Amino acid sequence: MKLLILGGTQFVGRHIVLAALERGHSVSTFTRGQTPDDLPAAVTRLRGDRSDLEHGLDALQSGRWDACIDVSGYLPRVVRHSAETLRERVGRYLFISTVSVYAPGERETTTEDSPLIELEDPDTEDVRAHYGGLKVLCERMVTEVYGERATHVRPHIVAGPDDHTRRFTFWPEALAAQTEVLAPGDGSDPVQYIDARDLAEFCIHLLEQNAGGIFHTAVPAMSWHAFLNGVAEGLRSQAELVWTPTAELESRGLGWNDLPLFIPRTQDDTALMRVDSSRAVAAGLKCRPLAETARDTLAWSVTLPADQRPTPIPVR
Repeated sequence: MKLLILGGTQFVGRHIVLAALERGHSVSTFTRGQTPDDLPAAVTRLRGDRSDLEHGLDALQSGRWDACIDVSGYLPRVVRHSAETLRERVGRYLFISTVSVYAPGERETTTEDSPLIELEDPDTEDVRAHYGGLKVLCERMVTEVYGERATHVRPHIVAGPDDHTRRFTFWPEALAAQTEVLAPGDGSDPVQYIDARDLAEFCIHLLEQNAGGIFHTAVPAMSWHAFLNGVAEGLRSQAELVWTPTAELESRGLGWNDLPLFIPRTQDDTALMRVDSSRAVAAGLKCRPLAETARDTLAWSVTLPADQRPTPIPVR
């Protein structure tokens, strides 16, 4: 296939490009050219700024592609403009969304049909405050333009090498560097993620099958006890896990930013960590072992400067 990637130089986009090339497809990326690019020479690099609704997509006016993967769409008006510009020259449009599109609530599991966020102000462009709600509107823009030729992939928190968010990375770093690691809660709270490489391979697989629809990508929910022990196994870490009650964490002012991935069952958005990805598994999603993700993530992270690596949290 001939594939167009809107984005492609960082983390998820980069892994999608590499997965496509590995499977023998030709790839063009469309970026502003502001991020360092170490992609293979076989990639065709197109330049532009999709937020410029007048001339920003000039480089896309003449090409034709079997499919487009949009990894950089956050604002509905920008996504609509890109989708409409490419409508007659792209066979399928795959939009990378997020599991954060769902309205908070108490439910046993989150499926692709669970209630979505509905923004009170659909014209807002505050991505930081309304990331999930804006992704909902972006999905709708793509569906309106492409109909059955639209595919939406809703990834969970993405892990693996090149992860600039450092969320999953915090835990392999802690277990490798500390003899005692503060472990949140009592070990029974649920946690999920998706390796960026598994997400990338699944996206390419969907396009090869010309598959439409909406798909979650996430490993099956596991307990924090299983998660941290799985990370430790991958690293052969002997660190002691010091389980710390949620009330104590709160009294110390420790939350999501300090202990990433941890959402106590007492919060109303705990369903984020009980996402059902059975539809994607049936369509071909394959997830590598946690130990492999932890090992490879740490091997990448330790190559970074110290100020770019996660800061450990004292046990007491």
